[in-house]
Amino acid sequence: MSIIRTVLGDINPADLGPCLPHEHLIGWPPGPAPDPDLMLDSEEAAIAELRRFRDAGGRAIADLTTPDYNRRADALGRIAAASGVHVIGVTGYNKETFSAPFLREASVEELAARFTADVVTGMDGTPHRAGMIKAASTLNAISPLAEKLFRAAARAHHATGAPVTTHTEAGTMALEQVALLTGEGVPPERIIIGHIDRRLEWEAVLRLAQTGVFFGFDQVSKEKYYPDSVRMDFILRLVAEGHGGQILLSGDLARRSYWGSYGAGAPGFTTIPARFVPALRERGFAAADTLMVDNPARALAFTPVRG
Repeated sequence: MSIIRTVLGDINPADLGPCLPHEHLIGWPPGPAPDPDLMLDSEEAAIAELRRFRDAGGRAIADLTTPDYNRRADALGRIAAASGVHVIGVTGYNKETFSAPFLREASVEELAARFTADVVTGMDGTPHRAGMIKAASTLNAISPLAEKLFRAAARAHHATGAPVTTHTEAGTMALEQVALLTGEGVPPERIIIGHIDRRLEWEAVLRLAQTGVFFGFDQVSKEKYYPDSVRMDFILRLVAEGHGGQILLSGDLARRSYWGSYGAGAPGFTTIPARFVPALRERGFAAADTLMVDNPARALAFTPVRG
């Protein structure tokens, strides 16, 4: 039977509801003096932000914070329970800036075993299990360390059934990530390629869509990269080309300044359900809600191989 694995247990995909599948709730960069804006360290703020999201119609969110970015599985369990929002956790690692110390001394088999244990047993010594496996590459390259990470993620997928989600640096190396994962036998429909709206070049986006993978327009509201109107233009073109069922929406809001709950006055997680999706409907996409409901339910669902 197909399930979605949340930190509080498995649920029926039909019960997921409107979902943001690429966000961050709790975590911060490694090192002695990280940028204070990147310090998402308040459970209270995360709970408040998710309650605002729920009031706007949201029901689920995926926290893609990995161990190299100070993942806190125990906190995710408390945040999910207090907010009433489904929270999906992730295993795997982020880009080499953070993950290199974790990757250098481990073999592909050792990494795959770590990831598998997070999905089957629990993360960080807790009973809260991961529902996705993350891999990442750097700008314009898949380094040997990144290749090791992707191969380990693929093996963990085969051991668990969990989907693989990725970080592309500034939207680069998307097709190369797909080739690496599918070359390891991961079906395209079990792959989510991240940050496509960091590089909005039509032919590149269309070629990616034609591979059959899911992909994230997951920088919504970040006008420093592109105006949301441009993101909508691309989404509507993709829908017209028959690829609407592969699009996932998120904001990747990993800074305090993006959250109203940290006192920044920002719309935070309410942006997509309250502003972006209604704007897509106003532009003629009557089924825009499917991008938050049907697509994540299919992208995150899997039949467990173990556990």
